[in-house]
Amino acid sequence: MYQACVCGCCSALRPRYKRLVDNIFPEDPEDGLVKTNMEKLTFYALSAPEKLDRIGAYLSERLIRDVGRHRYGYVCIAMEALDQLLMACHCQSINLFVESFLKMVAKLLESEKPNLQILGTNSFVKFANIEEDTPSYHRSYDFFVSRFSEMCHSSHDDLEIKTKIRMSGIKGLQGVVRKTVNDELQANIWDPQHMDKIVPSLLFNLQHVEEAESRSPSPLQAPEKEKESPAELAERCLRELLGRAAFGNIKNAIKPVLIHLDNHSLWEPKVFAIRCFKIIMYSIQPQHSHLVIQQLLGHLDANSRSAATVRAGIVEVLSEAAVIAATGSVGPTVLEMFNTLLRQLRLSIDYALTGSYDGAVSLGTKIIKEHEERMFQEAVIKTVGSFASTLPTYQRSEVILFIMSKVPRPSLHQAVDTGRTGENRNRLTQIMLLKSLLQVSTGFQCNNMMSALPSNFLDRLLSTALMEDAEIRLFVLEILISFIDRHGNRHKFSTISTLSDISVLKLKVDKCSRQDTVFMKKHSQQLYRHIYLSCKEETNVQKHYEALYGLLALISIELANEEVVVDLIRLVLAVQDVAQVNEENLPVYNRCALYALGAAYLNLISQLTTVPAFCQHIHEVIETRKKEAPYMLPEDVFVERPRLSQNLDGVVIELLFRQSKISEVLGGSGYNSDRLCLPYIPQLTDEDRLSKRRSIGETISLQVEVESRNSPEKEERVPAEEITYETLKKAIVDSVAVEEQERERRRQVVEKFQKAPFEEIAAHCGARASLLQSKLNQIFEITIRPPPSPSGTITAAYGQPQNHSIPVYEMKFPDLCVY
Repeated sequence: MYQACVCGCCSALRPRYKRLVDNIFPEDPEDGLVKTNMEKLTFYALSAPEKLDRIGAYLSERLIRDVGRHRYGYVCIAMEALDQLLMACHCQSINLFVESFLKMVAKLLESEKPNLQILGTNSFVKFANIEEDTPSYHRSYDFFVSRFSEMCHSSHDDLEIKTKIRMSGIKGLQGVVRKTVNDELQANIWDPQHMDKIVPSLLFNLQHVEEAESRSPSPLQAPEKEKESPAELAERCLRELLGRAAFGNIKNAIKPVLIHLDNHSLWEPKVFAIRCFKIIMYSIQPQHSHLVIQQLLGHLDANSRSAATVRAGIVEVLSEAAVIAATGSVGPTVLEMFNTLLRQLRLSIDYALTGSYDGAVSLGTKIIKEHEERMFQEAVIKTVGSFASTLPTYQRSEVILFIMSKVPRPSLHQAVDTGRTGENRNRLTQIMLLKSLLQVSTGFQCNNMMSALPSNFLDRLLSTALMEDAEIRLFVLEILISFIDRHGNRHKFSTISTLSDISVLKLKVDKCSRQDTVFMKKHSQQLYRHIYLSCKEETNVQKHYEALYGLLALISIELANEEVVVDLIRLVLAVQDVAQVNEENLPVYNRCALYALGAAYLNLISQLTTVPAFCQHIHEVIETRKKEAPYMLPEDVFVERPRLSQNLDGVVIELLFRQSKISEVLGGSGYNSDRLCLPYIPQLTDEDRLSKRRSIGETISLQVEVESRNSPEKEERVPAEEITYETLKKAIVDSVAVEEQERERRRQVVEKFQKAPFEEIAAHCGARASLLQSKLNQIFEITIRPPPSPSGTITAAYGQPQNHSIPVYEMKFPDLCVY
């Protein structure tokens, strides 16, 4: 004890490292570090590395004492000395010195003095930038993560001091990340316990960028301030953090972002959320983009019962992230994303119709605002379109088929599933999915129409085109136009007119390819039939006729050869007959619109074929209509206030396009005049029945009585019926009706097993099983009865005849049966 006191009082007896440490401190702390003595201390530490840990411990002891005595000048000198020693020494024994250093930094960070906190942070940042030669197995940075995160949330009264503390906290977190992120022996900074502190701290400073900007000085005073704000520094740190993330660490970094946006209700303004995920998507490695998309999709599912504004915000963010991710590697996430979006779309429709999230309204049910659900649905549709537009052609085709498979198919006995407003759930679902399909098809470029419109897709789409709902029909027409238009001619036909010279449209026309010819040979009659039936709809408005005109025009430009041109002319002339005969009892506007549609299209196709006689005939009819019947031209019909005629029954032949005349003039130019002479008649298919349409076959009602034939009870032969045209016609129509009834019966059975309750199906199957068992019992009873004896019957007791069964091997056959 006495010797220790003597050594403490006499500096000559103290260890050399302590004397060297003491000598770096001046008498007046304002003089700063004694540089010559600091050089001696550094040289000694390099010469005797084993003393480095003792130097660090002694400096730590002095610093803690000076902090307690509020001698902050000496504290700064001690930290400066530590920094210089760290920069100079990289020996194997530096680990113990680092422990002393971190202990001193922690002491400064624990202080309530902002200057000491900033001083400790700056020293830690310098240390973080040093690459150590030897690994450390036991070092922990938990305290520093917590303390730096706390500093990021500083709420000091002085704005300038608060800004400095927050920036120090961000720099400290950046230092921790740099020190630990690539060192497998260090504490795993990607653990949720660390990420849940680091990421929200950075987002907190990013979130308050608007507040900092609103309080910032004028531009003239800005250079006097610090060049970098906490928000800018936080963004840079976040980008660095995400850029260092490996495949398995992305989820731990993204989850705190989602939680932060939830806790602070930042989905609804969605501006900040979009900014965050733009930073994320541009910072991570491209091959990791699909992991972020999956996290967002999972979060959308988790919030499926949240407010529509929250879900809309998530979808908007998903849209921005997906567009960025599509430039990299998205992979199998494509269909997963569309499946989730379409599922959320269906849920939103259910919420809007039922008014609750669980289908039953109660006192505790959240009030659902229908207009907010509509806003969410539009956001989903927009996201579907924006993401699909970035996909390659092959993936886009898969998405189109996938969406079409989700559209409810029209059915004659479709259950009317209505909500609280009386709207049909299936109709709303069809409309929303067709809107999504329209978004995906917009701008779709595919040279091969067989690939763009495969049979399974086209069949379902055209069956939807014959539904009674006018809005659905319009969507289908626009979808077809989007697929067929491959040269950007669509907008040139947005207005129906009879231009005297179509060269002003500057149409881009290419020769019909072999693939397009094959497509039209396979599907042309199907397209013509649906166009024809769509023209006969009573609920058509101007937009429908504009879409029909655009569809006819684009088929003529994109897919037409001589045979297609002939068929299109026959089709339009048949549409003219519909308006003239008016078997459908169409309104006056619809009849005038059909006349005008035919005039506009024949004017276009005549100039495309460049046959002078054909152009002259069309021009003559149009000029006659201008003088005598302007209500049969598009310029008077397709306007805001159409000028119509109430008497369309006595239309003279000069006002009509004549099939005989067109056949004559085109036949002389090499077109098939025989085919032109044939009137167009659409064929009857199942789609009319499935889509609730009135078809040609349904206008005929026949009652045929079929007498049983080959009956032994009938002695008289029925006289042979004379075979006439009417007889054959009746037989054909009757067979079609029988086939229709059989198809309808099968469809009802399938629909019953799909939609009926389980108890009803079980009862039905049980009854069928009982009936089947009784029939089987009767068959078995007949089967097991002994066969009659070949030798006849014998008389049993009581005079009853009884069949006697003789085994086969005992039977005696005639000689003729033996070879």
